Amino acid sequence: MNFMKFFKLGSKDIGIDLGTANILVILKGKGIILKEPSVVAINRKTGDIMATGNEAKEMLRENT
Repeated sequence: MNFMKFFKLGSKDIGIDLGTANILVILKGKGIILKEPSVVAINRKTGDIMATGNEAKEMLRENT
């Protein structure tokens, strides 16, 4: 799910919890609409972001 599309909603009734283990996005009247792990996969050679959230967490599992 693309996090930036939530900002296009134009709503002021949004809550974002940047937690240690998970990031939550809450919309008034809808509840939690995004719950993703606070994980970022970065390419060590280039410094580029390869993945975020669930996808990055899965990459971490594959490499341990």
